[in-house]
Amino acid sequence: MAQDREPGISLALYHLFKWSIVSPVLHGYLRGRIYGGKQVPMDGPLIVVANHASNFDPPILSNCMRRPVSFMAKESLFKVPVLAPAIKAYGAYPVKRGAADRSAIREAMKQLENGWAVGIFLQGVRTADGRISSPKLGAALIAAKAQVPLLPVSLWGTEKILKKGAAVPKPAAVTVRIGTPIPPPATKDKDTLRQITERCTAEIHALHDLGR
Repeated sequence: MAQDREPGISLALYHLFKWSIVSPVLHGYLRGRIYGGKQVPMDGPLIVVANHASNFDPPILSNCMRRPVSFMAKESLFKVPVLAPAIKAYGAYPVKRGAADRSAIREAMKQLENGWAVGIFLQGVRTADGRISSPKLGAALIAAKAQVPLLPVSLWGTEKILKKGAAVPKPAAVTVRIGTPIPPPATKDKDTLRQITERCTAEIHALHDLGR
C-alpha cells in the first residue's frame, strides 16, 4: 500500500535545493512563469508527464510541482560516494543504460509505492522544439499498473537555455504550465494506453501552444 508522502529527508532536501538554487535561477535568470501550481495533488503517488527539450527540465519541473518529483538516473551515478546518497534521498532511482523498459517500470513503481510523484518525459528523449512527436506508452502503463493519476505539464522555452556548443546557459524566458490530473487507464489494454497517451500529449501541446 502506497504511503501519502515522500520521506521527510527527501522533502527537506527538496525545499533546500529549491529555495537556495533552482527557484532563484528560474525566477531571476530565466524569468520563469508558472501557471496552474494549485492543480498539483500534494499528497499520494502521482505521475507527472511532460515534454522534454533540455537537461535543465528535471529540476525546473520538480521546482514547479511544490513537491519532489522522482526521475530515473544512470546507474553509474549511484556508485559515486558523496553523490549517491544525495540523489537517492532527492528521489532519483537507478536504471541501467540500455536496460529493458521493464527495469525502469519496476523502479518507478517502487517510487510510487513510497508516495513519490514520478516524472516521465513522454517521448523519453529531448526534442529540439519541445514538441512530442513520438510519445511512448510507458507512463500510461505505469499509471494503469499503479492506478495513479497522470498530470500533464508543458515546459516552454527550455530548449533555448543551453544551445548546442554553448558553454554558458542563456537567460532564456521559461514558462511552465500545469494541467489538470487525468485519471489512470482502467485497463492495460494497448488501445486504452494509446488513447490516454494521446490525451496527455494533446493536453501538453495545448498548454505549450499558449506560449509565454
